[in-house]
Amino acid sequence: MANKEESAPHDGVGHRARLRRKLAESGGDALHDHELIEYLLALAIPRRDTKPLAKALLREFGGIGGLMTADWQSIARVPGMGDTSIAAIKIVHATLIRMLRNGVAEKPVLASWQALLDYLRADMAFLSVERVRVLHLNARNQLLRDDHMGDGSVDQAAIYTREIIKRAMELGSASLILVHNHPTRSNRSRWITHKHAESLGNSRIFSLA
Repeated sequence: MANKEESAPHDGVGHRARLRRKLAESGGDALHDHELIEYLLALAIPRRDTKPLAKALLREFGGIGGLMTADWQSIARVPGMGDTSIAAIKIVHATLIRMLRNGVAEKPVLASWQALLDYLRADMAFLSVERVRVLHLNARNQLLRDDHMGDGSVDQAAIYTREIIKRAMELGSASLILVHNHPTRSNRSRWITHKHAESLGNSRIFSLA
């Protein structure tokens, strides 16, 4: 039985060559969103016309951001997607996150706020559930550790103050930044900041919602 990522030979070789030439001559901005995903999938599924699949993925996840941050199992439910093609998408996202995180780690966080926001948005902005992370900073406001504390539901996520305190003591954190996203816009940010600032005592605590 054939792998679901493969199919009969197609006549899109010329089209693929045109995409490659456009990329080489004009860069990624010259390609539409579906063309970027199409070409990426073509590297993983070379004997298949990947344009319909690319368009189906973007429809399913609402664009490139939603696709890149979707979990493995969700992408696998799209007909035509197997482990090789899913891995191609996830490795691109992992590379982007690593590049942005390295940029944050190399300089004081509070002096490079935009770099921090870019990093967090790339990981969390398109999630369909709430995610909580704690960024631990040293006395020079450099990133010691980015702890993913867990994912919740569409409108709530648990924050365990005792675990945050334990981790901060282990790392010797001078400051903390609590981060969580809002798949459905709510007004919990102020409550979270105040509640956990009180519990964490003298630690400097910031919040990004």
